[in-house]
Amino acid sequence: MAFETHERDGVVFLTSSLLPVPHGFSTRLGGVSPAPWDSLNLRPGMGDGQAALRENYRRFCRCAGVDMDRLVLSRQVHETTVRPCTAADAGKGLDRERDYTADGLITGEKGLPLAVFSADCGVILLHDPVTGAVGGVHAGWRGCAGGILEKAVQALNRNYGAKPETLLAAVGPCIGQCCFETDGDVPEAMRGALGADAGPFLKKRGPKYHVDLAGLNRLWLLRSGLLPEHIDVCGLCTACRPDLFWSHRKMGDARGVHAAVIAAAGPG
Repeated sequence: MAFETHERDGVVFLTSSLLPVPHGFSTRLGGVSPAPWDSLNLRPGMGDGQAALRENYRRFCRCAGVDMDRLVLSRQVHETTVRPCTAADAGKGLDRERDYTADGLITGEKGLPLAVFSADCGVILLHDPVTGAVGGVHAGWRGCAGGILEKAVQALNRNYGAKPETLLAAVGPCIGQCCFETDGDVPEAMRGALGADAGPFLKKRGPKYHVDLAGLNRLWLLRSGLLPEHIDVCGLCTACRPDLFWSHRKMGDARGVHAAVIAAAGPG
């Protein structure tokens, strides 16, 4: 298993060889948005306009193999709500208002694509090849400390019968330990949630800590019952690669936002 980088008609995106369903992780390349959102911004309301947003989604969804017109967008507030989605939600975020807040979306509806966003935070795509159910989770440090991935795994089981031991997970690009420098509040929250197991992912350098967010999210997946061989971690740092990604830590608010999308398949 491995992440692979693709280029199609100027759009650069990533996929995981672990996931056998339509999916993709966007980069900043291949869209039509002007600076400072240049060019493949995928978050509504950033200032580049609805026409640019729709064209960006048209390009990215074509590359990922999902139906843009049915896409369901998360509405992220750095909390731990996981929302089951149905066909009634199709189009929410692009063509219809989002009448919810949720940092995690799950569905068992075949062909209903879900999208979550990031510009340093963790984004994780989940798929159960037995039931066909999928999920998309935004897990920044607050969501990670709050256990949103564990809640998503439990919700997939509760709503669709997906068992943790058959779930597949792809952990997308996020800020790496090299660049995620924090005060003590983040390590304290991680230790409070994960105990001593969080220690290897928290390195103190002088007065600051460096946090391995992808490693902590992988730890949550393992504690939730996923098998190690069913977890694929990208490993690219969004803050180290301004040529490929946006980073809130490095760029502030003058930037676009990436998306990760996935669509459910029928039971295997």
